[in-house]
Amino acid sequence: MSATLETTHAIVDAPASTGGRSALAFLSPRRFNGVYLLLVLALIFSVWVEPFRTLENFRVVASGQAITGILTMGLIVSLISGVFDISIAAVMSFSISLVGWFQATLHMNAALAVLLTVACGALIGGVNAFNVTVLKVDPIIATLGMSAILAAAAYWIAQGKTILNGISETFTSFGTGRLLSIPVPVFYLFGVALLLWFALEHTTWGRYLRASGANPVATKLAGIRVVRLQWSALLVSGALGAVAGVVLTMQLGAASFDAGASYLLPAFAAAFLGTTQIQPGRFNVWGTVVALYLLAVAVKGLQLRYPSVPWIGDLIQGVTLIGSVAIAAYVARRRRT
Repeated sequence: MSATLETTHAIVDAPASTGGRSALAFLSPRRFNGVYLLLVLALIFSVWVEPFRTLENFRVVASGQAITGILTMGLIVSLISGVFDISIAAVMSFSISLVGWFQATLHMNAALAVLLTVACGALIGGVNAFNVTVLKVDPIIATLGMSAILAAAAYWIAQGKTILNGISETFTSFGTGRLLSIPVPVFYLFGVALLLWFALEHTTWGRYLRASGANPVATKLAGIRVVRLQWSALLVSGALGAVAGVVLTMQLGAASFDAGASYLLPAFAAAFLGTTQIQPGRFNVWGTVVALYLLAVAVKGLQLRYPSVPWIGDLIQGVTLIGSVAIAAYVARRRRT
């Protein structure tokens, strides 16, 4: 089984033959339809909605989706392993309260506060892994219960208030600054995406993680430690949930104890829509990034065009989530037959 996984990986990653036909196949609409649709939507909204075509609007979209993107990177790791981590947005909310409390109440150095917050996020992922792999609680139930616990903890830490004072200005400068006129959080997203892409596509850990999620029984029979892989996936998920919370706190300069809750639906929508892009039929990093900004452009354009319709974003994300899951299920059925 191990040798088969290695061989399959080598075949998938083999370089395409040179020539125009190979290039056209690589750039086919089946793989990159989201990129083409993103460009078309950006063009339509730029002509149709005047505020959309401003440079500041593009900065807002890019920066705002960076937070969702980091959270979604953590989510796809757990999804690849076969575990639904519903608690990742609650980890984000808890981390927002925690990193703000460390600085405002304990007057902790900002760098140490960030490190401890990310470590706590990973620890929460470890608790989820214990519940799922040792106590044998269904992943959705285990992480849903953890979400409620973390919501209570975030409220208690912040005393039910948004932490506005005591957060280091140096800390917030890392979330509000710009590099080459691009908001800094965008670089955080692409840094996380690049590292995760390499880990998933070019390491043994990534190949085994996909195998364990696709067929845990066969992977276990091949001598691969599936439980250890699930632990690692949930640890990464928790840590990246905390990173998303830290970056949002940097960006806002304040710590709101329930700010992460609204990011769960967009993260799931982007993760599943991403399975239709770049590497159709599988959760993948760059397909998720494309899906993320495709949804962002669609939502932002319609919100600017119809400002009196506040529910349009939730509608698009909900329909996208159901539709993309249905497509994924259809593709899986076709592969089995």
